[in-house]
Amino acid sequence: MTTVEERLLPSAEPVRLIDQDGVQHDHPSYQLPHREALVGGYTELIKGRRFNDQASALVRQGRLAVYPSSHGQEACQVAATMVLRDGDWLFPTYRDCVSIVSRGVDPIETLTLLRGDWHSGYDPYARNVAPQSTPLATQLTHAVGVAHAARLKGEDTVVMALCGDGATSEGDFHEALNFAAVFHAPVVFFIQNNEYAISVPLARQTVAPSLAHKGIGYGVPGERADGNDLAGLLAVLGQAVKKAREGEGPQLVEAHTYRVQAHTNADDATRYREDDEVTPWLERDPIKRLETYLNEQGWLDDTVREHAEAMADQVGTQLRDGLMPEPEVDPWELFAHLYTEQTQQLREQAAFLRDELAREEV
Repeated sequence: MTTVEERLLPSAEPVRLIDQDGVQHDHPSYQLPHREALVGGYTELIKGRRFNDQASALVRQGRLAVYPSSHGQEACQVAATMVLRDGDWLFPTYRDCVSIVSRGVDPIETLTLLRGDWHSGYDPYARNVAPQSTPLATQLTHAVGVAHAARLKGEDTVVMALCGDGATSEGDFHEALNFAAVFHAPVVFFIQNNEYAISVPLARQTVAPSLAHKGIGYGVPGERADGNDLAGLLAVLGQAVKKAREGEGPQLVEAHTYRVQAHTNADDATRYREDDEVTPWLERDPIKRLETYLNEQGWLDDTVREHAEAMADQVGTQLRDGLMPEPEVDPWELFAHLYTEQTQQLREQAAFLRDELAREEV
């Protein structure tokens, strides 16, 4: 019989169902996802990689203010949404654009925040996707609140709360885990451990055996997965969502992956890591390993490839066509949506701006 302590412990090694050479591995607790899920996931990976590459190009062209790429982490991004139902909620970070697009949000609206036009370019209620969070971990407490409210209302909603390894060093992370555990909230905390919090390596953030172990102190079960193995991620996250939905409370999943590119386009990663550190991770690319496996199974025919490329081309075209024109900026929107009734301070600021604009017209 499993004790409470054993139930909380993550696997000694990250769960991996398909290795970097595309070879399948059996696991005593997790089953390989069915063919349709893996083939559909492949299309989402190809689309996600194109999104990352096109967004990075738009930064270089001056069409985006900043872009935090998830190149190499697309398996985490895609799996996080594939295991959710339509009524579930996704709480993303600034690096989770691919996850947002995989959830069905318009690619142009997804990048509006990073263009600097709005705090959030999409309607959160349209796809149950919360606004992207730039401050680390602040979205986690909000995610727990939504999950707690759903439980109080008797809904079967599950909330997927995304964060990085750096967020686990923030107070909001620990407050969110504790509240979720005490109130038995149906939320899955999904840590994408890409080894760096900007320039700070994981070894300077924690000496815990793994980030999944951090749930133990709060009574939250933890699990680890190979973050570049879509199959393993779908199995682990799928089981975590199932447990949360069935009333077993919050779950914590750590995905071991790597930030192949710089933190953002404004970051010079060569100042804190060597190229030799990055090179091995290129061989662990999530697309390459799944592609190899699907080829070996005979599941990756021309029809699948052409469909995936067509979806990727569509995203690339959308981004180019939608973000190349200069936006029409309305300065009065700065004051329109902060309060139901404008405060005296806002009225004064609006008057100041009106005077500034009038002087420019003279």
